[in-house]
Amino acid sequence: MGHLAEAIADLKEDEVRELVQRHIADGADPSLLLAECRLGMDIVGQRYRAKEYFLSELIISGQIFKDAMKIVEPLLLAQNAPQTSVGVVLGTVKGDIHDLGKDIVGTLLKGSGFEVHDLGVDVPPQRFVEKLVETQAPILALSGLITPAFDSMKQTVEALRDAGLRDRVKVIIGGGIVTRKAMEYVGADAFSDDAAEGVEICRELAGRVI
Repeated sequence: MGHLAEAIADLKEDEVRELVQRHIADGADPSLLLAECRLGMDIVGQRYRAKEYFLSELIISGQIFKDAMKIVEPLLLAQNAPQTSVGVVLGTVKGDIHDLGKDIVGTLLKGSGFEVHDLGVDVPPQRFVEKLVETQAPILALSGLITPAFDSMKQTVEALRDAGLRDRVKVIIGGGIVTRKAMEYVGADAFSDDAAEGVEICRELAGRVI
């Protein structure tokens, strides 16, 4: 199945679609398909950091990944029937429009049985507050890939506090640039720069094993 990761890394859109459909027809485990797609995106990231790829390649690879997930995600959810009613409000904060990492986390959370409320990108603090009130979700997952996102995250946590929600809502921040120092600055409860680890942390924050 390694060819799928290679096809994503090489930006071969048609080949990715064909491989995903073929593996599904052959009865492949959708979680393994997801893992292969993530591996392909990891390779893209490595090439970007090595200056072999540029922003345009990142955008193309992100769309290829999303298209593959449209096929894989329904099977992943069917395989992993929800085992919890724990809700997670998810979004990329105000001033940041990066969504690939957020989308991967969202897919993994759904596959782990969480009820995910994805607000998209460039989300203002008050919108997070409104969704938390509406859904009564106990976890807020904030994503950001640029340094100014930290201020938006901090403002969002402050908005939770002003709304009287901070005591009942656990906050995790995620993205390639997050650190413990950033978590402390924002006032969050947890942080992760890895999607799979972020899901495990959400499980811990929910206070139960899924």
